[in-house]
Amino acid sequence: KRIENQTNRQVTYSKRRNGLFKKAHELTVLCDAKVSIIMISSTQKLHEYITPNITTKQLFDQYQKNVRADLWNSHYEKMQEHLKKLKEVNRNLRREIRQRMGESLNDLGYDQMVNLIEEMDKSVTLIRDRKYKVISNQIDTGKKKLRNVEEIHRSLLLEFDARQDDPHYGLVENEGDYNSVLGFPNGGSRIVALRLPPNHHASLHNGGGGS
Repeated sequence: KRIENQTNRQVTYSKRRNGLFKKAHELTVLCDAKVSIIMISSTQKLHEYITPNITTKQLFDQYQKNVRADLWNSHYEKMQEHLKKLKEVNRNLRREIRQRMGESLNDLGYDQMVNLIEEMDKSVTLIRDRKYKVISNQIDTGKKKLRNVEEIHRSLLLEFDARQDDPHYGLVENEGDYNSVLGFPNGGSRIVALRLPPNHHASLHNGGGGS
């Protein structure tokens, strides 16, 4: 009877399958037989053995010849029917495309013409909404770039004014009556050097000084 435990069932399947394939190989080598085995497990995995130097189709063709049966005819008919449906779908789609281009309208009745106009109006609305969305995104991106450029411009102006007031602005000095510190102007990422008098430097260490 069927093995209820799934793990045991799968292990048994693998062992018996390998044993069966081994016997099929022995028949092929020892007896010069043509053997084909197709197995599908409970997990829908396909396992197949076929005698070397022959294909499954060749073996099936020989089977058809021996039993005088046609295994492919019904499958071929189904394929032909499916192909016929696909061709019909393709013809309808091509006709709809031509109609949307203003062609092949003579076969349409009044109601069909109205439906076509409504569908095209909906399509135009969707395309227009998408266009406005793209334009809006481009405008937002342009505004962000403009704000960044204006911020850089303001930083450059502040730096220029500072250099006008103090010719030594931005120079790091190791000697003299001033000590050097590093700062970030306007909260930016650009580092500049400032000169502070010694008493101001000491007040910073003592917790004094302003912002």
